[in-house]
Amino acid sequence: MIGGIKRGSARVGAVGVAAVLALSLAACGGGGISNNAGTGGKACGNVNIALNGWVGYESDAYVVGNVLTSKLGCTVNYVKLSEQPSWAGMASGTVDTILENWGHDDLVAKYITQQKVVVDAGQTGNKGVIGWYVPPWMAAKYPDITNWQNLNKYASMFKTSESGSQGQLLDGDPSYVTNDQALVTNLKLNFKVVVGGSEAALIQSFKTAEANKTPLLAYFYEPQWFFSEMKLVKVNLPAYTTGCDADAAKVACDYPPYNLNKLMSTKFANSGSPAVNVIKNFTWTNDDQNLVSTYISSNGMSPDAAAQKWIAANPDKVAAWLK
Repeated sequence: MIGGIKRGSARVGAVGVAAVLALSLAACGGGGISNNAGTGGKACGNVNIALNGWVGYESDAYVVGNVLTSKLGCTVNYVKLSEQPSWAGMASGTVDTILENWGHDDLVAKYITQQKVVVDAGQTGNKGVIGWYVPPWMAAKYPDITNWQNLNKYASMFKTSESGSQGQLLDGDPSYVTNDQALVTNLKLNFKVVVGGSEAALIQSFKTAEANKTPLLAYFYEPQWFFSEMKLVKVNLPAYTTGCDADAAKVACDYPPYNLNKLMSTKFANSGSPAVNVIKNFTWTNDDQNLVSTYISSNGMSPDAAAQKWIAANPDKVAAWLK
């Protein structure tokens, strides 16, 4: 993955300004370029895809990017940014599309409702889950630890040099969506939220905790390729109900289920580029994304190679995006 990052209403991007990671030159041979698909002959041109910092997003971006280059002859630029700057990039014109959005009601209100510079491009088909997880050995040895009401009983086990006298709740990148500080406060948990860093850092923490049988409570999420390698166990927080997270400071309930969606700048959506319809049509499952992410993270493939492998094995799904 690119660095690991979590999503939510509070996650705020820390990464700086756009850094164009890669420029995928217009498509090479093979699959046949249909330059003017559905646009009355308009060429595709440049497409700037935000590249947020977790492997699942990277899978979305490179699969769509490879389809755009190989099938439509687009020139795709991957713009490495965290979530909030990606929204700002759509407003400023440096980003055309975000391919996996995790809610962000505040940004929806600002950029879609008020400024009308961003539009919803439909769901990705991915179902998002955010929560707190423990490694398998902990759930086996302390089965009641998966009930949040028992966390204080075990808080002392989770003490670290960074959490002091309290248990440590390890969070992801500060740009990820998180309600964790509010949850700790409002559920009166004797824990301290400690920033863990990227997705890769969180995964390494889980690997170390399981291998050494050391306690760990950490923020994590799905879709997630790592679950095929380690069956992390989710802690049950108070059930989510509609509106229970309306006031960020008073959140005392679990994260909502996320129907992840795509976004485009209004300017790009109205540009007539044939890439617009492909992005709108792009949908796949958590299993699809996790497979590409596994190619990248476990099998050592480059994002381009992983995307091309999945595309070659799924011609019917790709064909549906090109209609």
